[in-house]
Formats: sequence, C-alpha cells, structure tokens
Amino acid sequence: MKIDKPIQWALNHMVVPNLSIEQFIKLAATVGARAVELRNDLADHASILSMEPADVRALAEAEKLKILTINALYPFNDWNEQRAEQAVKLAQYAADCGCEALVLVPQCDDENVGDIRHEKLREALRGLAPILKQAGLIGFVEPLGFLKSSLRLKSEAVAAINELNLNADFKIVHDTFHHILAGEEQLFAQETGLIHVSGVEDPNVKVVDMLDAHRVMVGPNDRLENIAQISALLSSGADVHCSFEPFAQSVHQEKDTVAMVSNSIEFIEQRLEINNLSKLAM
Repeated sequence: MKIDKPIQWALNHMVVPNLSIEQFIKLAATVGARAVELRNDLADHASILSMEPADVRALAEAEKLKILTINALYPFNDWNEQRAEQAVKLAQYAADCGCEALVLVPQCDDENVGDIRHEKLREALRGLAPILKQAGLIGFVEPLGFLKSSLRLKSEAVAAINELNLNADFKIVHDTFHHILAGEEQLFAQETGLIHVSGVEDPNVKVVDMLDAHRVMVGPNDRLENIAQISALLSSGADVHCSFEPFAQSVHQEKDTVAMVSNSIEFIEQRLEINNLSKLAM
C-alpha cells in the first residue's frame, strides 16, 4: 500500500491523560504531530476546564500546532435546554482558544433506541448548527460502534446531515475501532473530517466484546486493519488529520511516551510506504 502524500498526524490527549495540557502539547510537537485534540472529560490538570482559552491558544501557537478539536459534547443527540447551554459554552471556549471543531459523541446507554433515535439525531443537528456557525466551528459527528450506542453507523449520520442540508456545518469522524465494531463497509471519505486511530492486539477478545480498554497504539499485532482503513480513506480523498486515540491503561502507564507514539507513526508510515515524509514535510 502506498500513499503519495504525507499523513497529517494529530494526538488526542487520551494518549497521555496523566500529562498536563502544556506537557501534552510539548509531547505532540516532539513526535512531529501537526495538531492536537483537547478534552473536557479528563482529570482537572488535563482538562480544558483547568485553563483559560487564551493560555491554551498561546501554548499551541508556541509549538506551531493546530488545536483541531475539543472532545467532546456528550451526549450530543440527547438535545435539550441543558445540552444547548453546554454546547454554547463549549463552542465559545473552542472559538476563544482557536479550535476548529467540536467532536460530537452520541448517547451510549442502550436507552435511546428505535425510531426515536433518528428524530433525536436530527433535532440535535438542527439545534447545534446555529451554535457552531456563530462560533465559526465545524461539528465532527462520531458514531460509536458499540451495540448499546444510539448512533452506530456513519451512514445514518451522513444521511441525516444530507437530509437537513447541513454539509457545511458537520463532518463525520471515522474511528478505526468503531468502524470495525459497527461492521460498516462504506467509508464516506468525502464526508470525513477526522480519522481516529487506535488498535486492538488482544487475541482472545471477540470483536463484539471489544471495549475502549482494549484500545492501544497501532503496531504489528493490530487486529483492526488500521493500515487498510487509513490507506483506503486517504486514497479516496480524505484530506484530514489522523489522530491517535487509545484508551488502554497500558498506554496511559507507558513511561517512554515519545518512543511509544513515534514507533506507531513509523510502523504505519512504513506499511503505507510513506518513508517518514510527514516529518520531512513539517
């Protein structure tokens, strides 16, 4: 598999949730990432809630990094007055720190099911569109492949966005883990705004039983076909960042985080025959 242009690498703070925002941004710059994803669901020292947006912007600018997203508005498709207020505050913070998009994560408790979930999705998109537009942001809808998820398929998200004619306001996240869990074959490269990358190496866990706790960096023993997914997306015109988002404790407890991330980048680039062009093109 050969990709004819460098990968735009990004890091999600979930790679190293034990680090402060400043430490995380410096790590991203050290490994040659072009962008970072910040989070509002981590411990105080790592959450965006612990810093003023102007200070976050300054840290990223100092390292010449783009703040790609804040992850996440949850559950975005349970739309109500409280969710709208949450969205306004998060969107304003994102705009103030120079962020480009909000990741939108669907309800995942097995209650928002049946026909009602389709209408709830559309209600949320309609409610979010003017909030995002006001803040100058894009919404990245991230389907979750878990069986209890209220939005498992990218096709459902794309259909709702198209139906409401909100293509300028929303893109989807292609998460390599959730793509496998959902069993969805279609990629939607043109509708993709971001690729989340993680692997699963445990040989004993069935796909249907895979959880966030199984998600590690991508290496030779990966079971999620990350190389094939990334290659197909980029070859089909998805000109977007690939952002590492592992959740496993083994990753979070790794002491040599620079080597861990660099090794995964090198492995993927070698398999795609990129020969580290992404670093040379920085």
